[in-house]
Amino acid sequence: MLLPDRFVARLREQLGADEAESLCAALDTPPSVAVRLHPMRGAACSLPLAEAVPWSERGHYLSERPSFTLDTAFQGGAYYVQEASSQFVERLLPADIAGARLLDMCAAPGGKTTLYATAVGASGLVVANEIDRKRVLALADNVRKWGLGNVAVTCGDSAAAARMESWYDVVAIDAPCSGEGMFRKDDQAREEWSEQNVRLCAARQDEILENGWRALKGGGTLLYSTCTFNREEDEGSLERFLASYADEVEEAPEVVVDPAWGIVTGRVGAFQTFRFMPHKARGEGFFAAVARKSSEVGGGRLPKAKRAVITPVAKGDVTELKRWLQEPERMTFGMAGDTCYAWFAEQAEAVKRLSEQLSVLYSGVAMGQIFKGKLKPEQALAHFVGLNREALPVAELNRDEALAYLRKQEVAADRFGEGMNLVACETLPLGFAKRIGARVNNLYPNALRILKND
Repeated sequence: MLLPDRFVARLREQLGADEAESLCAALDTPPSVAVRLHPMRGAACSLPLAEAVPWSERGHYLSERPSFTLDTAFQGGAYYVQEASSQFVERLLPADIAGARLLDMCAAPGGKTTLYATAVGASGLVVANEIDRKRVLALADNVRKWGLGNVAVTCGDSAAAARMESWYDVVAIDAPCSGEGMFRKDDQAREEWSEQNVRLCAARQDEILENGWRALKGGGTLLYSTCTFNREEDEGSLERFLASYADEVEEAPEVVVDPAWGIVTGRVGAFQTFRFMPHKARGEGFFAAVARKSSEVGGGRLPKAKRAVITPVAKGDVTELKRWLQEPERMTFGMAGDTCYAWFAEQAEAVKRLSEQLSVLYSGVAMGQIFKGKLKPEQALAHFVGLNREALPVAELNRDEALAYLRKQEVAADRFGEGMNLVACETLPLGFAKRIGARVNNLYPNALRILKND
């Protein structure tokens, strides 16, 4: 599909004729494919990795795009398929990010969320917010599979997310945009592009930026990004923001960029900016910026609790929950509805406060339900990196058996111990199954089952 005429004309106005021609030519070449390895399971990645993404600690390019759905390493959370350019946000995080509280304002489907969760570590908390109810379900699924247990997934608009005023050390806004940077890989993005949509996106970005700023504490770091080329949604958004808040914004520490990477750097007031264009940098179109909120800006008041969502776990059940974890002393337990959850103790109170204000769809680790003193585990517990594998038998399946399990087909009972089993393939967790005599009850969630054939 041809590039929209007005898009090409805009590029010529913004970049000049020669630069615009080079960029448009690059948009008609095959896109690159990249993955980012899990910090604790990445060694089990079965893909033939090509060279490293130079600006990403765990990113790698692939020489071709495989069938990720049929890769058991993908299903086991060994890596996340993430566009190379977008992995650059890792470079914009503050040096003291470990243990931080970070708001990922527009988080679905979860690539940057899982990157941020890796960065803040077990003592930190990522609040991943998404306004779209369908997209937030995919976000929660990806958070569960990444399995770090330090993310809370919320659903609401940017104003709702900012209700926790001056609460976050970092606010990251990957703003909804016109998607010009995806033209190389998505014909629908070309078809849906219009100048009117560019203006609508810019207005929406202004609102999101303002709400994100409210949520950021004094001294905190703001990250802003889009996957579009046009100035109206990129530098223009920052300029409109600075027109109201310039006195509160200061420069973040300089982010050093190797010229060989092909990233175009710049400045908009206190913001350092980074522009990725596929005829210069190996990745799709992407724009990012970083600055800090002055430490002299006072904090806001947190709203009073609206409701109690998390309730205590019965004392007798805590012993059973602890049995399933490698380091139970690090965790705090609670109930949301009829499901038992675990949170790292450092952020458990923060999650409780969050749940009293926002619509929290998922947080910490969903462990499951307890019946007659025994835990019936949730899928999320299989992926949790802190699962105690000695708590139950582990059924190690080969690839064909594992794919049958992921399709919710029958697997031979002799591969399982009696009772509840963790199902794994090449050590990577896939889910749970329960053997009762000669029968195996496949507990893999119906919503996640593989429908694709070889």
